[in-house]
Amino acid sequence: MYNEHPSFIPPLADAVLWRYMDFTKFVSLLDKGALFFARADKLGDPFEGVWTTRTQEAFFNSSPDLQGIPDLQGISKTIRRFTLISCWHENSYESDAMWSLYSRERAGIAIKTDFSSFKQGLVSDTDIYVGKVSYIDYDRDFIPGDNLFNPFLYKRRSFEHENEVRAINIELSKGFDQDICEIGIYYEVDLSLLIHEVIVAPYAEDWFLELIQSVAARYNLQAPVRKSSLAAEPVWVRF
Repeated sequence: MYNEHPSFIPPLADAVLWRYMDFTKFVSLLDKGALFFARADKLGDPFEGVWTTRTQEAFFNSSPDLQGIPDLQGISKTIRRFTLISCWHENSYESDAMWSLYSRERAGIAIKTDFSSFKQGLVSDTDIYVGKVSYIDYDRDFIPGDNLFNPFLYKRRSFEHENEVRAINIELSKGFDQDICEIGIYYEVDLSLLIHEVIVAPYAEDWFLELIQSVAARYNLQAPVRKSSLAAEPVWVRF
């Protein structure tokens, strides 16, 4: 279930959120009625969950007694294995860049919702926190070191185009001796609340659109399925 946390800056209630994915992930979402949260160390960004140089320096300079314990970066390497993240894109419109980056332009799908519905759709018993990602310079900027969530709410400025909103859970129920999962965990969602629209990639062929419509109907998904507005043809007006 959705829960608030002081480290998280939530989007506005009517903020539009998108999740770009491929066909198999879409079917998995419908089949399980659950949203996949990936382990932070499996997301592909080596800076995932890393504290900035300034934060680590401040951590050690605050007390000489801290020199004998593991540094913040060592702690974060461990925490990454137990941090589970679902990544969403905030934007009022479709993003051509996101189609290219996170799904194949001919066989991709985007789930469209808003933040209010997203919160309501998180029906798992697990506490899940949602907030916007801040983009910073890791050589110059500071990440507050007072909470384990903080480094997962920052990314390098090179990723600003993602305009990311993250749903996060840190799962420490088994301690640090055993990984909780291999690559991630599914958390139950209410699809009727979570999904407002299903958008099919702009260059998808008609058969793929029909396939997605058929799959959605088979799982009794009530949300409309349509092709990307980026597939529209320009109107040439003759004067």
